[in-house]
Amino acid sequence: MKLHYSPGACSLASHIALHESGLPFELDKLNVPTKTTASGENFMRINPKGYVPTIQLDDGTVLTEGAVILQYIADQNPVSGLAPKQGSMERYRLQEWLNYIAAEIHKSYSPLFNKAASEDIKTNARNMLNKRLPIVEMRLAEQPYLMGASFTVADAYLFVVLSWSAMVGFDLSTYPKIKDYLANIATRPAVLAAMKAEGLIS
Repeated sequence: MKLHYSPGACSLASHIALHESGLPFELDKLNVPTKTTASGENFMRINPKGYVPTIQLDDGTVLTEGAVILQYIADQNPVSGLAPKQGSMERYRLQEWLNYIAAEIHKSYSPLFNKAASEDIKTNARNMLNKRLPIVEMRLAEQPYLMGASFTVADAYLFVVLSWSAMVGFDLSTYPKIKDYLANIATRPAVLAAMKAEGLIS
């Protein structure tokens, strides 16, 4: 399995999940401006959508979209506990969180990275985050991870997205449970391994 990634992007969640899963994999870094990979491939031929994460399986199959890739990784090694059993209500709860992170939280950070976005647009994005994050804060006041006592792929995704706060100057000080959650996840061996491999930490 090959993961196409860009350092610190949402593909970091898939990278973390791969380390957590114990599955063998290789990395291929994307040059975002040129849409070429470190191995010299034209990325647009691999994924016409043009963004990461993207995985290529050993048989040549290509899979895109982070929330789907995370579940695929988890399902390749169910004993890792990264996702509940398919068809269970808990699995649907995981999908509920993955969709919420993708549609409501991840997308709210996007304008904050856009240099062309007006301050009004950025203010609206921050306001949206401050409407969405209290739900996460309440959940983390009840339990250590989104799904309960155990780390899942939803936590990998949320960790990466919320970690962007420091890059875009979004203040998390009113969310103490979220801050504790991020600090805790940052110490996981899989997280450290993925971040080191992407050059995000030394």
